[in-house]
Amino acid sequence: MDTETDFEAHIDGYFTTRRHDRLREEVRSFAETEVAPRVAEMEASRSIQYELSRLIARQKWIGVTIGPEYGGLGLGHLAKTIIIEELARVSGAMGAMVQASQLGVAKILHYGNEEQKRRWLPAVAEGDCLPTIATTEVESGGHVLGMSTTAERVGDDYIVNGRKVFVGNSHIGDLHGVIVRTGSGSKGLSGFLIEADRPGVSLGEYTPTMGLHGFSFGEIIFDNCRVPAENLLGSEGDGLAIAYSSSVLYGRTNLAAVALGIHRAIVEETVEYAANRYRYGKPLSELPTVKQKLGQMQSQLMTARLAVYHASHLLDLGMSCDAELINAKLVNVELALDSARTAMEVHAACGLSTDRPLERYVRDAYHIFAPAGTSDIQRLRLAETALGAGKGQWSQRLAPQLRAASVSLRESVSCVG
Repeated sequence: MDTETDFEAHIDGYFTTRRHDRLREEVRSFAETEVAPRVAEMEASRSIQYELSRLIARQKWIGVTIGPEYGGLGLGHLAKTIIIEELARVSGAMGAMVQASQLGVAKILHYGNEEQKRRWLPAVAEGDCLPTIATTEVESGGHVLGMSTTAERVGDDYIVNGRKVFVGNSHIGDLHGVIVRTGSGSKGLSGFLIEADRPGVSLGEYTPTMGLHGFSFGEIIFDNCRVPAENLLGSEGDGLAIAYSSSVLYGRTNLAAVALGIHRAIVEETVEYAANRYRYGKPLSELPTVKQKLGQMQSQLMTARLAVYHASHLLDLGMSCDAELINAKLVNVELALDSARTAMEVHAACGLSTDRPLERYVRDAYHIFAPAGTSDIQRLRLAETALGAGKGQWSQRLAPQLRAASVSLRESVSCVG
């Protein structure tokens, strides 16, 4: 077996190859040299980082799951997880920016026709187009069927009216994937690709949030926005499938990767603090109670990492893995939050100071809780799995596409070196 090129070589126990390891080194170097120096200003200004987001996009990492035939890297979901993790380790905001953009890729890969793929995917892969997905509304939240934004067919166009909130990359996105109501019931939702500069599209006033300072997370308004019928994703009535499949197959692992990066930063910061802070003539890390806490945090980090890497690996293989994807998000969010509390216990009052990054990590970690379903939602889905009452496997339904991507990944890896 050639472990340099074989996709399934488990070099570090986490399903990664040397190609993944080189990618990690590349992203980590970029994050520490280009992103880290900007973090203090991001926290101070709490403003959207447009230029930094574009700089990251130009590294071509948004196209990591896009095949080479469309100009992408074609390295798959595990590589995507590594990219997001390494960026989030330095800046949760920039990790969130990349995960939101790659979530926007999913709808085109899964439901775009060939013309739409040829038009948009190369631009995304090159870093010239940041895509979003806009589903949530004030009155509907996770209840997708409760949305009220509409699209009415008028000749060769659709007229879109309504508002979307909590849209990742809302104020920097170039192409919005919007789920709207074109009819009644579950078959009455449809998806459209709507350019950000199209007449009738505007943005709500940007309001900074508790954490993820620098990440655009806001409102998009559609006022008699005329959209060509050719911008329809799939067919009328595919909107629910577009929303759910994107959330399950991309959203949950993406967010798990952001939580994992923040979690790693929490553990690294706490270990460094405990090793260099002295009490009773010895480092805090030598006190039995503190050492217990550090051991707990390390265990939780390892468990969280294994969960999301395993799920990403199964996705790359085109295997049925919805439950693993759901569990990855649940485990990573919950364990990151638990480690954040433990870290605050170790830091005590010092953890509240903006002189150290821990308080930022804690704030950022809470932002990953709600998107793509809170932990309660994930537990409900897992309970359905345990009871044999699952509502379908998106990884199974879209397996042919995922397997095709896996073949592309194997071929690209076999050409390395």
